[in-house]
Amino acid sequence: MEALIQAFQNLRQRWRSMRGIESAENGSAPELLEGTKEVLFICTGNYYRSRFAEALFNHNAIEAELPWRAFSRGVAVHLAQADLSPHTREALGARGIDLHMTAPTRIALSEEDFRRAAKSIALKRTEHERYIAKQFPEWNDSVEYWQIDDIDVAPPDEALPQLEQAVLRLLRELQREGMQ
Repeated sequence: MEALIQAFQNLRQRWRSMRGIESAENGSAPELLEGTKEVLFICTGNYYRSRFAEALFNHNAIEAELPWRAFSRGVAVHLAQADLSPHTREALGARGIDLHMTAPTRIALSEEDFRRAAKSIALKRTEHERYIAKQFPEWNDSVEYWQIDDIDVAPPDEALPQLEQAVLRLLRELQREGMQ
């Protein structure tokens, strides 16, 4: 058990240093290792789906030693009532994913986020495209849209596994691209 705890602590420290988590906790953009690219997950409140995608992506990218990291943002963070959905917290815990794999709080989407990201993914076209088209029209064509329903349409035990499959598929694609 001690070996498992030590391995987890080593992984967590490696991720924190690769992600520049100390600077992120102070509100500035994290410093990444040279050559590391970032994927941006966009949702409404940056509370549930996008935070799950961010943590899942980071956890698996570190394990696979991929030079990619994720961050997430929301187009309407004022709609969320807390920092992190209990459904996200529970789903990450069930998968053994540390909460430090996602930001400590909700963050509103900005133009700088689009400039920073090598890949931008909004989690549901019918929900997010209108926000992005209105707030960031010059970036709308650069966003990839997935179709992962929010909790008002699909319960977490349906939506989060679908999101997990999409994130893992993305990681496999990035891994294949890196081998070429």
